[in-house]
Amino acid sequence: MLKTFLLVALLALAAVPAAAQPIRPFSIAALKAAQAKGEPVLIDAFAPWCPTCRAQAPALDAIAASPDYAKLVILRLDYDHQIAEKKALGINQQSTLIAFKGSREVGRTLGVTQADQIKAFAATPLK
Repeated sequence: MLKTFLLVALLALAAVPAAAQPIRPFSIAALKAAQAKGEPVLIDAFAPWCPTCRAQAPALDAIAASPDYAKLVILRLDYDHQIAEKKALGINQQSTLIAFKGSREVGRTLGVTQADQIKAFAATPLK
């Protein structure tokens, strides 16, 4: 009886699609680690006072919760406090999104707030 229950539980877990990784705080170490593994990365240069950043956030949260983006590493850079990191990445304005496929930058966009456009951009490093 217990074996049957465990088998059913394991099969149920196997049927659940993997969720994307949560949005994590940006650090150079986190970026380098993901790049070393060849993982697709999306960097979000976020400022809490920025209305465009706040408009982008729901689409990015949806991506983080979607199984379609399960392999995507999303890193949120604090635009106001991560000055050196921002400079190293060549970010000049908040609401910048940067896509990396491994260590290669494959796209950069600024100020996009349409959810479908953000989702399409986030899929770029997954291809």
